[in-house]
Amino acid sequence: MIEFFINDQKSCELRSIESIEKGCWINIVSPTEDEIKFIQEKLSILPNFLIDPLDDEEKPRIDVEDDQTLIIVDTPYLYENGSSLKFETIPLGLLITSNHFITISSQPSNIIEKFREKKIKDFYTFKKTRFTLQILFSIAKDFLKYLRHIDKKTDDLEKSLHKSMKNKELFKLLELEKSLVYFTTSLKSNEIVMEKLMRSKIIKMYEEDQDLLEDVIIENRQALEMSNIYGSILGNMMGTFASVISNNLNIVMKFLTSVTIVMAIPTMVSSFFGMNLKIPFGLESQYGFMMVFLISLLCSAIAVFILSRSKLF
Repeated sequence: MIEFFINDQKSCELRSIESIEKGCWINIVSPTEDEIKFIQEKLSILPNFLIDPLDDEEKPRIDVEDDQTLIIVDTPYLYENGSSLKFETIPLGLLITSNHFITISSQPSNIIEKFREKKIKDFYTFKKTRFTLQILFSIAKDFLKYLRHIDKKTDDLEKSLHKSMKNKELFKLLELEKSLVYFTTSLKSNEIVMEKLMRSKIIKMYEEDQDLLEDVIIENRQALEMSNIYGSILGNMMGTFASVISNNLNIVMKFLTSVTIVMAIPTMVSSFFGMNLKIPFGLESQYGFMMVFLISLLCSAIAVFILSRSKLF
């Protein structure tokens, strides 16, 4: 899919257009080979600049060739897998040419949707540097939002794990820990790209752009620190709650063992008197069953008392 957007000259309102114009923003999502070829031939874009951001394993980096600058960064990606939510990252390509700004991704991006739906104020398709930094700032903000979501899910799982004897909650924690590893790796790579933008003169920046880039780096570092903290907490929780589940199971097994012992006593007593054993005091004719029952009950009560004092019941 290819979309074209440009700011209206009078109102500066973002509007969709049918063809490529000077100063427009070109949004490319999951393009076909024909669409890639069209953009490549129309704007003389290097083939790898259009193809590399579509690779899910592509690492964040900056490439510069003549008047074309490609910035690849990782963005957080949330999707449903059955009944659960998965947190991953996907590459997003920001391609800057002398007359156009191009975004390229293999999946629809929540960050790009904010710009398409005009939720971001004061952005202009022809201000390519500012547009780039605003996208980077939105990416850092989204990482923080998803990290808070992961933290909330962790709290919910923690409450259910206190009484759990199953592994389902542990598997969910493992998925969250895996997501945090993805986030941490992507945030570190994004930070390298941003610092390179700060040090070098790859794209032209004004003083206000420098300030915005500094804000982006600060937000990204906050997300990275938060991801490291949550990762450390989750790692400790995995070990702790694995022990809790094992301990809960031991408590149940101890209780069931105690019940088995108590239930076995009446069987043993009745078995003794079922082997032609005479009941004392000549009571076997009238009160034999009652005597056996009372003896069984007394022995069971003594066993319960002993087990309770030993904290085994």
